[in-house]
Amino acid sequence: MAIHPFPAALLALGLCIASGAFAAQAAPVGKAGQSDAFPAFVAALRVDALAKGITPATFDAAFRGVTPDPTVLARIKGQSEFGRPVWEYLVGAVSPGRIARGRARAAALGQALPAIEARYGVPASVLLAIWGVESDFGASGGTVPTVRALATLAAARHRGTLFRDELLAALAILQRGDVAPERMLGSWAGAMGQVQFLPSTFLAHAVDFDGDGRRDIWTSDADALASIAAYLKDLGWNSAISWGYAVRLPDRFDLTRYAADLSDFARRGVRRIDGGDLPDKGAASVFLPGGAGGPAFLITDNFEVIRGYNTSDSYALAIGHLADRLAGGPPLAAPWPSAASRLDKAGLQTLQTGLSREGLYAGEADGRAGPKLREAIRRYQVREGLTADGYATPALRDRLSGRP
Repeated sequence: MAIHPFPAALLALGLCIASGAFAAQAAPVGKAGQSDAFPAFVAALRVDALAKGITPATFDAAFRGVTPDPTVLARIKGQSEFGRPVWEYLVGAVSPGRIARGRARAAALGQALPAIEARYGVPASVLLAIWGVESDFGASGGTVPTVRALATLAAARHRGTLFRDELLAALAILQRGDVAPERMLGSWAGAMGQVQFLPSTFLAHAVDFDGDGRRDIWTSDADALASIAAYLKDLGWNSAISWGYAVRLPDRFDLTRYAADLSDFARRGVRRIDGGDLPDKGAASVFLPGGAGGPAFLITDNFEVIRGYNTSDSYALAIGHLADRLAGGPPLAAPWPSAASRLDKAGLQTLQTGLSREGLYAGEADGRAGPKLREAIRRYQVREGLTADGYATPALRDRLSGRP
């Protein structure tokens, strides 16, 4: 399967806020809550912003009364989709209440949702799923002033210049008049509105679908959903196939042949759990997020497109499964593994280190499960004659670390 080379700035929601060193990099905060270095940061930023065409009026309006937000610094931590096993993440992301709310919102949107699907080629169910996970269908797009959040992160030099660049992008949005400064709200990490776009993502992909002259991802449902659709299309969404398919694998299925054409999987006895037929063409691979015996999926390149929105496997699977449920698909029936059979972050780091020593994993030992680690595990399992499910277990960690 192809892995799409998404720009790092567009992936910040999936990657950001995992640095434990951030607080140590931040400038000292004075008694009034304002960093001693913050005014100097704003002054330097103003020079750069004006050089990029931001007017003094736009800049001054955006920064009127802005001080560092200490709650942003306090919340530097890994995101939930990276810190919990996939099945726990799915419980919240694909709840009966969210499914019911999503179906009700789809009905209330009338013809707008089918029109967006027709224009961009992304299924309405996928758009609803992302909308639901990101902001509960527009109900909770965030209340943190975006400029203040980004300025706090940028002044502390978190992730190099990424948030400084995002702050300049936010100023460009304000200058174009898509939103007023007081309405530019979102998460504490700078992601905005109903779709939780970073400013650079907004500039590149947001659209004005309702035709009012503004790209409004804060209060316009149509603009929000169309912006999600445009983003996924730009990332390479293939309208001929799904994100993936929840399937049943036949007994004694050869997991060493885990990547093939969908038609090949059908010939080998793989069946969709909803009773539908697999497409007769399109590449896919077996994804067993809970190991052999747990729920099984065939994921396509569109799964990687969803990961372009957020790089977590758990997030992408939640979006895909929620989309299926919103479209009337069945719940997952196979059991998930027990907590004792999964690895925490430290265990995953040990496993990554062991696979690196074997020449099978080339990357940072960051303690995150994902396609690169899954592929390395499979190669090791195939080499050692083990069940090639790509699942990280304590037994595999112990085997690779030399523990008895």
